[in-house]
Parts: sequence; C-alpha cells; structure tokens
Amino acid sequence: MEQPHDLTVEAPRAWDRPAVTMPVLVCLSLVGGRFASFSTEANLWTLGTGGVLIWLGLSNRVPRRPAPRRLGAPAAWWALPVVVFGVFEGTTFVLAAGDEFPTFSRLADPLLEDHLVRSVVWLGWLSAFWGLVRR
Repeated sequence: MEQPHDLTVEAPRAWDRPAVTMPVLVCLSLVGGRFASFSTEANLWTLGTGGVLIWLGLSNRVPRRPAPRRLGAPAAWWALPVVVFGVFEGTTFVLAAGDEFPTFSRLADPLLEDHLVRSVVWLGWLSAFWGLVRR
C-alpha cells in the first residue's frame, strides 16, 4: 500500500542535529579563544571559519529553515539602538578619537584578555553565523 506524500517527514541529516553541531561550534570556539587578539593565527582562524561558513551558506549542502515571514513592530525598536550604536562606533573609528571617545572594541579589550571570555564571544559569533547559514 502506497503512503500519501503529505504524511512523510524528511529526517534531518545526522550531522545537522544540535547534538552534533553545538559540540563542533564549542570546539571551534575553544580553539579560536586560545589565540591572542589580532594575532596572525587569530586572523587566519577567523577568515578560515568564516570562509567555510560562507561557503556552506552559499552551497546547497545545508538544509534551509524558513525565514520569518514578517517582523513585528517591537523589532523596529531594536533597530534604533543598533543604528545609533553603529553610527557612534563608526564615527569614533573613522575620526580616530583616541582615549576621549574609545570604540567599543577598545573598551572590550580588557575583557577579551581572558581565554574563556574570548571563547564565549567566539561561540556567540559562530552560533549567530550558523543561524544565518541556515536561512
């Protein structure tokens, strides 16, 4: 007896499950967190992992999740602080304001001295990037 097509569900690939992807992202972030900030190794690691994620996003090797249809009105209010922060960050970077008006990255440098904090930031970056790859 033939089964109707609307009752079948495509099973996710074994490597696409959170039980596999999260440990991989954690391992990648632990390696990335061990490199000193702005070192050659850290830059190569960032370019390498980012390049692989871009390649995965542009290829059809990763199953896609549907994008949200429409963002609600409260999402627009989140754009306001992001835009204001981006304008201030860009202005202080372009004008090279120095210690009077430091950029966010300069303020975060003392926190990023610790390997564990740097690994947690790496994990956040990789997780956000992986979410974009899946869209």
